[in-house]
Amino acid sequence: METPQIHIYTESTPNPHSMKFVFNVELLPEGLSFDYSQPADGLTKEKSSPLAVALFGFEFVRRVFITSNFITVTKGEATLWEDELFGIKQYLKKYFEEKKPVFSLPESAVDGTSDDSDTEIIGKIKNVLEQYVRPAVESDGGAISFHSFDEEIGQVKVLLQGSCSGCPSSQMTLKAGIEALMTRMIPEVKEVVAEGV
Repeated sequence: METPQIHIYTESTPNPHSMKFVFNVELLPEGLSFDYSQPADGLTKEKSSPLAVALFGFEFVRRVFITSNFITVTKGEATLWEDELFGIKQYLKKYFEEKKPVFSLPESAVDGTSDDSDTEIIGKIKNVLEQYVRPAVESDGGAISFHSFDEEIGQVKVLLQGSCSGCPSSQMTLKAGIEALMTRMIPEVKEVVAEGV
């Protein structure tokens, strides 16, 4: 059986330091993502990725984000994408053509199992994030996931990953877009904040 040819195209993101590399093959099941902010992250048991470690071998790489069919690479400020884009794209193509592993994780870490213990409100919050927010954030090379909900003050905490992490416009998007949508659709929600930003 013939191996499908690997096609990669790039898309710029709202974060000028991040570039999205989109693949014609699935890297992870839909809805899962892994964010690496340093080479050692790719070696941890929970999210071990030989590919992430390899990408940090490029001096200019500061962050690697891997999700269903794309990888977002964030570079250092001193580096220009024009100087590095062709080289990293060729490296990724060769990596996949040689069938090197993206992850070395236990099957349970990448099968996308969900938590059935959510309250009704948390279920609604996750549904709004999944249906309305995630597709838009992914189109910009990032990801958003639910972190926690404080019922007493109505505060939702989310995790921003990929190009959204450190993006100059992410706070505006969070407040003007995501918070406005969430508070309109779920009255119990009063505020949305990003965890660890």
